[in-house]
Amino acid sequence: MGRDGSTLGFGSLHGETPTMPDPRQRAIITGSAARVGRATAVEFAQRGLDITLAVRADNAAARESAALCLAAAREAGHSDPDLSIECAEFDDVAAVEAMGKRLALRSADVIVHCASRYDPQPFGAITPEHALSHLRVNALAPLLLTQAIAPRLAQSSMPAGGAVVCFSDMHASGRLYKNHAAYFASKGALDALIRALAVELAPRIRVNGIAPGVVVWPVNADPAMTARYIERTPLGRAGTAEEAARCAAWLALEATYICGEIIRLDGGRWLK
Repeated sequence: MGRDGSTLGFGSLHGETPTMPDPRQRAIITGSAARVGRATAVEFAQRGLDITLAVRADNAAARESAALCLAAAREAGHSDPDLSIECAEFDDVAAVEAMGKRLALRSADVIVHCASRYDPQPFGAITPEHALSHLRVNALAPLLLTQAIAPRLAQSSMPAGGAVVCFSDMHASGRLYKNHAAYFASKGALDALIRALAVELAPRIRVNGIAPGVVVWPVNADPAMTARYIERTPLGRAGTAEEAARCAAWLALEATYICGEIIRLDGGRWLK
């Protein structure tokens, strides 16, 4: 699939057109080709929802996520979910807007924003493009996609209405470290967006956030750094992508009177 990102069916589309309502609840998971996004998509499939994988590219990783969702649904005893892949470069505003228009053609009950950019850059060397890229991916894309599908979320048949969950970062709230000023600025904007959307979209749509500590270590994480981090975490370990996914599912499907909250998922790291 190219950058135009047209929808691809995967699994049991059964020939429906994009404008037909889905037979059961649907979760849209951004950044679902890997890590927390993939685990979140699998978690919702296991709970019996249809899944849209909103990813940067229709590649082997995205297809593997779709296959894992299908297997999880079957293992849990559900009929095969309706699985689709939607593609857009989240750093490209026009591509994100186009994705939003496509997503708005189908019913939607939940959107979980997992896609994120996390790139270090020493202060003094931050370029406008570096900072703007973080803002576009981490804050603007969730805003535009939620805005596009809000009418669909408001029509959700779920008892508490539609749900939006955004993954932020525990460290953006006050446990900052060097070389990530642009990233933290973008996650701070996301935190404000979560609360703003909670006010804008209630009562038919609940909006909440999750602020993880470490749930999946960055690629090539320094062992000495990880050891220091764990030493300051009361639970004595990092979290897992599956734990983050279960938290997202709980907020979206079960926490029916929580709105506008950002829950720290950090093993107690905030306390130390």
